[in-house]
Amino acid sequence: MSSTYPLLHWVENDEQCSLRWHSENGAPPPKRVQIADDRITADAAYKLACEGTALLWRGDFQNARQLLQALARRIDRKPEKTLKKTKLATQAAVTETVNELQLMPTTQTTQAFHLHRQAQSQRARVLAMLLIPFATDYQIPLRRAPDVQQACIEAYGPASTPFVASLRELLGLVGAHEWRKKGVEIAALNARIFPHYGVFSPVRGEYIDLVAKAPLVQTELAFDIGTGTGVLAALLARRGVKKIIATDQDPRALQCARENLQALGLDQQVELVQVDLFPEGRAALIVCNPPWVPARPNSPIEYAVYDPESSMLRGFLAGVAAHLEENGEAWLILSDLAEHLGLRSAAQLWSWIEAGGLKVAGKMDIKPQH
Repeated sequence: MSSTYPLLHWVENDEQCSLRWHSENGAPPPKRVQIADDRITADAAYKLACEGTALLWRGDFQNARQLLQALARRIDRKPEKTLKKTKLATQAAVTETVNELQLMPTTQTTQAFHLHRQAQSQRARVLAMLLIPFATDYQIPLRRAPDVQQACIEAYGPASTPFVASLRELLGLVGAHEWRKKGVEIAALNARIFPHYGVFSPVRGEYIDLVAKAPLVQTELAFDIGTGTGVLAALLARRGVKKIIATDQDPRALQCARENLQALGLDQQVELVQVDLFPEGRAALIVCNPPWVPARPNSPIEYAVYDPESSMLRGFLAGVAAHLEENGEAWLILSDLAEHLGLRSAAQLWSWIEAGGLKVAGKMDIKPQH
């Protein structure tokens, strides 16, 4: 077993045991681990998980799924006395949509958002305490365990050594596997895009419609910055741009984009480059759809939505002028959700645009339909 992997340690049958630990969000292995099976009650499991004790499951797999659902119900249950403490606490508990958040003053909206994120982070930590063992070939040595080999290969790569991961993470990659098989219908392409595990799925396609309708500058070369599934690069190719250089720093995203472009017959028009932000050279059109919300992500998939301190947005605005041809256009595709949440002001965004030596030539808006 490679010493480069973190190890999970526990005692079982009076013996010291250890296995490789895997966590997609980089969480360290739990320090306290207890063996659990079908005999444990949901209340007892919830108490242990909240205290930081992980449960390494040895019982029936389907019972483990039911236990995870029971833990989630206990987390989501709101004690009445807690909700009565302050009006803000009540608002934070019930505020689920942007429209509801907009009814609150900006300061309270921002506080409610941070409370919600803290609650989601704590929820994820507790639910991650239910652990599942994996054999070398990604088989799960538990009764009634499903065959998750293909889903694991897609997410983790070829199998190497036995390991332990959370059941919640496993269910996430199984869900991603189903999305990958089904795909997402993109009306602007009249085709499906197939997202991979860890790559943001274009299920909310309003931004794609904007790119489909925007007047296209006459160019033979365009850059797609942070391509993800490759959906915008594909759309530019379908709109007649002869060559698109699509960049991303995530190998999973590049592989996802590569497979989608090949399936669409556009791989000869689009060159994929692994780089942070810009490729070499200049283009007359540069497109970027950065993460919308300046906050810390809780998992790798959330990097497509949450951009700590707006680092990608600021990097794009600061550097795009140096990569534009004379009279070229940069298309910034950005939600104003951060402004409604009080996390970034419109004035701040405009100041970054001006600091980058850019001038706004036009603006298009679209309302979310989801």
